[in-house]
Amino acid sequence: MQPLRLKRYLLTGLLTFIPLWVTWLVFKFVLGLLADIGAPVVAAFVQALGLVAPHAAEALNQRWLIFILALLLTLGALYLLGWLANRVIGQRLLDAFDNLLQRIPLVQTIYGGTKKLMTVLQNKPGGMQRVVLIDFPRKGMKVVGFVTRTLIEEGTGREMAAVYIPTTPNPTGGYLELVPVDELTPTDWTMDQAMAFIISGGAVSPDSLPAPRPGQDLPH
Repeated sequence: MQPLRLKRYLLTGLLTFIPLWVTWLVFKFVLGLLADIGAPVVAAFVQALGLVAPHAAEALNQRWLIFILALLLTLGALYLLGWLANRVIGQRLLDAFDNLLQRIPLVQTIYGGTKKLMTVLQNKPGGMQRVVLIDFPRKGMKVVGFVTRTLIEEGTGREMAAVYIPTTPNPTGGYLELVPVDELTPTDWTMDQAMAFIISGGAVSPDSLPAPRPGQDLPH
């Protein structure tokens, strides 16, 4: 009885620890990216401070302290950018910056494409629900996808949807499928619910799935 209880407690502890560990890894990765953006500025400041106040520069030249200062600097800059973008003069400055980048071929392709993706993920295309289910990789198997836009197919006049299918547990990688709109299964899921479903491998999800549209073929 004792060995079974020990195994049960170890398994329970492991299952409790893994979500915390994964959450910490994600936050560590994101915070590290943000800190890396501001780190060069903080390092240059500490180096310049060393010319006039060597003792103060030496006190600041700690890895953990530079990390915190760089993170705060980046968050402050992002807040300032968001505040500026919501002002008329800020929008004009950003538009001028966009126009400048539009003139650089390779930069324009990467920056413009990324910006358009971020924009379409914030808005529903033509009133269509953003989160859908589609048959992938074969009939009868469903995956969660995000509609990024709709198009009209030449010749047939069919309305097609560009659907981004993220992978689990890393949603930044995935597939792009062109699917007839009448083959999509709309959902009432929010983007947050869909992302939680994908990242958790299906462990975090609503209690039910939407039924296929009338007329869609069901697997036999």
